[in-house]
Amino acid sequence: MNKSFEALEYGKIKERLKEFTASDLGKKRIEKLVPSTDIKVITNTINQTSEAKNILKKSPHIPLHGLHDIKELISKVEKGGILYPNDLAKIASFLRGCRKMKKFMNNHDYTAPTLSSYRHSITEFSDIEAEIESSIEGSRVSDKASNELSKIRKKISSVEENIDVKMQNILSSSKYKQYIQDFFVSKRNNRFVIPVKSSYKNQLPGTVVDASATGATVFIEPKAITKLTNELSVLKSQQESEEYQILATISGYIALHIKQIKINLEVMAEYDFVFAKAKYSNSIDGVEVKINNNDYIKIIRGKHPLLGKQAVPLNFEIGKDYRILVITGPNTGGKTVSLKTIGLLTLMVQSGLHIPVDEESEIAVFDRILVDIGDKQSIEQSLSTFSGHMKNIIEIINKARYSTLILLDEIGTGTDPSEGASLATAILDELYRSGAITIASTHYGEIKDFADQHPGFENGCMEFDAATLSPLYTLSVGKAGKSNALWICERLGMRPKVIQRAKKHIESRQNIGINEFKYEIDNTELKIPKSKRKSRQSKKDKINDDKIELRKGDSVTIINTNEKGIVYKTDDEYGNVTVLINNQFNTIHRKRLKLHTKREYLYPLGYDLDTIFIPYKKRKLEHDLKRGAVKNVEEFKERIED
Repeated sequence: MNKSFEALEYGKIKERLKEFTASDLGKKRIEKLVPSTDIKVITNTINQTSEAKNILKKSPHIPLHGLHDIKELISKVEKGGILYPNDLAKIASFLRGCRKMKKFMNNHDYTAPTLSSYRHSITEFSDIEAEIESSIEGSRVSDKASNELSKIRKKISSVEENIDVKMQNILSSSKYKQYIQDFFVSKRNNRFVIPVKSSYKNQLPGTVVDASATGATVFIEPKAITKLTNELSVLKSQQESEEYQILATISGYIALHIKQIKINLEVMAEYDFVFAKAKYSNSIDGVEVKINNNDYIKIIRGKHPLLGKQAVPLNFEIGKDYRILVITGPNTGGKTVSLKTIGLLTLMVQSGLHIPVDEESEIAVFDRILVDIGDKQSIEQSLSTFSGHMKNIIEIINKARYSTLILLDEIGTGTDPSEGASLATAILDELYRSGAITIASTHYGEIKDFADQHPGFENGCMEFDAATLSPLYTLSVGKAGKSNALWICERLGMRPKVIQRAKKHIESRQNIGINEFKYEIDNTELKIPKSKRKSRQSKKDKINDDKIELRKGDSVTIINTNEKGIVYKTDDEYGNVTVLINNQFNTIHRKRLKLHTKREYLYPLGYDLDTIFIPYKKRKLEHDLKRGAVKNVEEFKERIED
């Protein structure tokens, strides 16, 4: 199975669907089920499911029971083989089922016009049914199958009766009583025999047919029945020949109609499959939803079909105002379930199934669904979890384009957080440029900020109940979530000073590096068909950098070179600013500079900015001079020269 399908547990849906079939025909049809990418095909198959549900409302008992998958038997007949009584009984049962189903569907032209029309492809074979029923009785050819067979079997019965009488006479005779080992008639090598003590084998007239393993007993066919046994053997051969002729005749008759019977098989398999879809829809409160090929998904109160009716409903939308959704929130908050729900519901719709959502929902038809969910660690390939994820994501990037749905769980994890966040934002931007619809979950604040600043991206979060310290498993689109780690630790009794230190550390790292990503995002870069392109506006107004006061420690960008630097001295009377670039001080006019990151976001509270601009040795010398640690002028000169 496709590994993305496997990650979304599509196979479990198929297994659940099989439980509602009435025969192996339906089960084998489900095994072949794969999502379609043709919107016309999908529309037709979903309509079939809806029609089947309409029929079930009026007639819950569908005449599908008792069907047999007779493909192997038909293949045997095609090759010139002869069917045995049990085989013919299955053929008759199948043909009877076809006839009943055709009659049943005659009454549903209005309720289910498409499904009802399939009955016209079913051919009735009442004559074959009647022939089999009159010729086969249980697992044997019936005495009524032919007059000749009836005569032969009567003779066989008469001869067997005579043999039994003679054998019983021998067993009850006092003449042979002392020679007989066991007083019963047995059969050896298809001959009727009596067990006789080995030492008396010549006392009973007849032929030794066999002996026991120890040699203490021999099995003798009495001479009195030898003629009858030979006669019985001939009659049995005649019976076998006559039965063969009867079976061959019926098999040949079936062979004449192989083509029509094969069509019947296909139609009945389809009926069993479609009604299984309808029954499954009823079990999950499924509905028919609107579908589109515009990459637009709108899920209203959608539930994961494998979690049952108690699953928390999901409200979700993507594909109109944004194509990338970044989902954040606490661990075990439902991010992964949300991703799987979106992916699985999409696969189900493309498979012609109803899904557990409100009827106003809408699902897009995608050419491909690519997924990176779960632990990708591979012992066989010596891949770490991070390497396993990256290997999968690289493959996803190579395949991504318009009409692709991509689901990424905990993107960028498994490596250094700063590198992971940077890599994750770059991956998401590349997927955006490819035109794919992407939904990714993460804990990284940098990715949330990136999504907030760039067009075509949107944040979403899994809601958290602050009162109970428990996730609500509800997705809220339009705002970024928090991991709530510090808050939870504080509620659980962590020392306040530990929490405060952690907050300062977070503040000192906030936004560092996220603005290193400068993308010129416009429609010419997106790999989206021209007819599908939409204009994108930035979520935030551009800042007038000329009016922003630059301060010592601020990070700035040199406009014409795009280099980054740190402000050392602010504007002089001529508008010049001293900037440290690559460990060298440069004087640059204010108009050539653009604020990159304010110093509050770069350094912890109370941070000594001079440590950025003054070399350590110089600062050490000044410190030593203040505390009187420099012994003499010679040492001072030596340290200055160094």
